[in-house]
Amino acid sequence: MKIVILAGLALCLTPAVALAQTGPAAATLPNSFDRISVSATAPDIVEAMADDRSEPALRDFIAGANAGAIDTSGLSDDLATAIAAQSDRITPLIQGFGPVEAVTFISKQDGADVFSVLFANADTQWVIGFNEAGKIGLLLFRPAPTQ
Repeated sequence: MKIVILAGLALCLTPAVALAQTGPAAATLPNSFDRISVSATAPDIVEAMADDRSEPALRDFIAGANAGAIDTSGLSDDLATAIAAQSDRITPLIQGFGPVEAVTFISKQDGADVFSVLFANADTQWVIGFNEAGKIGLLLFRPAPTQ
């Protein structure tokens, strides 16, 4: 899990922020999801249950962003720093998604939970994972893949 967390921290939420920009892209950013397989139909996925902490933590994070005040107390220090540095882009992006309509667990990948989060104005996919201290150490989101 440490490898996934450390790899995800460097690019935390950047792909989704980049997708929200309008006009021609100034740069190409790597997709953090490339490091995590999130296909619900992959043959090697073992049916698993989400960590009991994942959905409430995800909903709390989204609610905080929608309220304009992301609570970083449940995040690892590295993730809290990364989110604080990007909060001026992340907060309005999530607010633009509108109210949450549904949160659905998709799979467990490399110790992290993958969720589909349907908002009024966006269909997204989120990955959330916890570190050894029980804090969120991995948090990524992107537009849901089209099928």
